[in-house]
Amino acid sequence: MGAGATGGYFGARLVQAGRDATFLVRSERAARLAQRGLRITGLGERTVLRPRVIDAQDIDSPYDVILLAVKATGLEQAVDDMARAVGPGSLIVPVLNGVRHIDMLAARFGDGVVLGGVAKVATTLDAQGDIVRLADVQDLRYGARGGTSPARLREAHRVLSDAGFSTRLSAHIDSEMWSKWIFIASVGAVTCLMRGSVGEVVAVPGGAAFAKNVVEECASVAAAAGYPVPDPALRQTLASVTEEGSPLTSSLYRDVLEGRSAEVEHIFGDLVYRANLLGVAVPLLDLATMQLRLHQNRVEGARVR
Repeated sequence: MGAGATGGYFGARLVQAGRDATFLVRSERAARLAQRGLRITGLGERTVLRPRVIDAQDIDSPYDVILLAVKATGLEQAVDDMARAVGPGSLIVPVLNGVRHIDMLAARFGDGVVLGGVAKVATTLDAQGDIVRLADVQDLRYGARGGTSPARLREAHRVLSDAGFSTRLSAHIDSEMWSKWIFIASVGAVTCLMRGSVGEVVAVPGGAAFAKNVVEECASVAAAAGYPVPDPALRQTLASVTEEGSPLTSSLYRDVLEGRSAEVEHIFGDLVYRANLLGVAVPLLDLATMQLRLHQNRVEGARVR
C-alpha cells in the first residue's frame, strides 16, 4: 500500500526478487507509474520497473501480507482503501513513523493481524515522482505484538527476506518502534525549529547544546512510557544531531521547505500528548509541535483556496 519513497523502494526490490507483489495506489500515482514506470535512481542506480498496479475498486480477495507504507496524513483514507484486501489470514506490516497508527489499525482489523514494523531507508521522491536513493540504508524489521499466528509470521518473514534489503524478525518490535520514533522526532525538531541541516545548526553558538536538549526531551518521554531507548541507539541519535558539517536533514524538514503536508500529529503531537499524560516537561517539543501545526494549517488552507 503506497508507492512513494519508502513503499516504492521496498516494493520494487520485492518485484526484482520475483515475489508476487502488487501495488495499491491512488489514481494520480497510478497514472505516473503508467507513464514513467517505477524508477529508482541515485548512488549509481538506474532501475525502471513496470509493476502490477491496482486501485481499491480492483480488490476482489484478501492478500497474504500488506506492507503499509503511506504517510500518516493519508492513513485514514489508506485504511479504507485497503479494507477489502484484509482477511482473517492476512498480516499487515505498517512502517509509519510513531506508534499512533497501531491502535487505529488494530481497532479496525484486529490485534493479531497487525504487526509492528520499522523501516530504515534513505530515499526521497523527485519532481518527476522517481525514487532517489540518498544513502545505502535499506532495512526492514517487524514482529508480532500479540495474537499473531507463529506459522503465518514465519511465512511472512520468508517472503520478505532475501529480496535486496536486510530484514529481521524482532522479538521487541514495540521498543524498536519507540527508538526510531525518538530518532525521527529528534532530527525533525532540530532541523525544523532551526530551519537548517544538522551541520548548520551545530555551526552556530549553542547549536550542539540545543540539539542535545532535544534528544534528552524525546528520550525522557520514551523512558517514562516504559520504552527507554537503549544506550547504543541513544548515543547514535545524539551523534547524528551533533555532527559537525553534517548535511543531515529530516523528511519533515524537506516537506516544510517544499510546502507539503507534514506528519506533525503522528510524530510530534502524539509524543507531546503522551508526555503530558506522563507528567514529562517537553518545552522544545511543544515549540516544534506548534510551529509544524502552523505550517500544516497553511498547507491545508492553501488547498481549500
